[in-house]
Amino acid sequence: MSIYLNEKAEARVSIVVLTYNRRARVLGLLRRLQALAGDWPIIVVDNGSMDGTAAAVAAAFPSVLLIRAKRNLGAAARNIGAAYVHTPYIAFCDDYMQWEPDALERGVRLLDGAPDVAVLSSRIWKDGDPAGDEDGGAQHPAFQGFLAGACMVRTRAFCDVGGYWPPLFNGGEEVLMALDLVERGWRIVYAADVVARSLPSRREEADARNRLLLRNVIWVAWMRLPMRAAWRITAQQLRRAYRRRCLCRTALGAIAGLPRVLSHRQVVSAAAQQMKPTLGF
Repeated sequence: MSIYLNEKAEARVSIVVLTYNRRARVLGLLRRLQALAGDWPIIVVDNGSMDGTAAAVAAAFPSVLLIRAKRNLGAAARNIGAAYVHTPYIAFCDDYMQWEPDALERGVRLLDGAPDVAVLSSRIWKDGDPAGDEDGGAQHPAFQGFLAGACMVRTRAFCDVGGYWPPLFNGGEEVLMALDLVERGWRIVYAADVVARSLPSRREEADARNRLLLRNVIWVAWMRLPMRAAWRITAQQLRRAYRRRCLCRTALGAIAGLPRVLSHRQVVSAAAQQMKPTLGF
């Protein structure tokens, strides 16, 4: 590991790839990431895959730092990757995403020039979309949401808020982090010229994530919002669960986690609460 870090000592950003049971896809992703200009350090966190992903990555990419989680930790596995980062910034890249050429260089310049920005929310192109002509210099200030699997973050800010909260597992983990970052005075901005491309994901994975998202929004509301807002958002999410035919599962999951959720309750300021429209509440 020391050799890996010394070779990349001058890098400003490390790429942290999270993967689970997508051996062929992550191997293709790593080939494309290594082809990018910049010679960025790459850290792969294998989230307890059972399809030989870790062994394949180790064999094909010996220069990549591979971390093997013993089980699927969900979004919190990104915290493990971040703990190994020795650069000021992290570019998260889940195995269904791909950073476009020059995106990381642009992101580094933006973060270098804005020390109060914790997260750059990237512009997402769907696979097959043509290159857009949106204004490359466009930035939109704070109170933007972001996608955990395709964003650039300031390493210090990410670690200061503790990374992603493990009980959320997967789905809306960005919401809690965004509230906590803004509460601490950080900004989250959208950068139109920091572009990542999204590849199609399996339908069953998306369905499972959407079910967890309903539960997680309820949990985050009770962790960070005033009582009245938390009740309103709970009712809203349960109505959505009813329409999606997963009311029982959502309600039971939300109730089961409430003791732990309430033990972490810390209502954020009115300024941070203004993020609600962009965070899906």
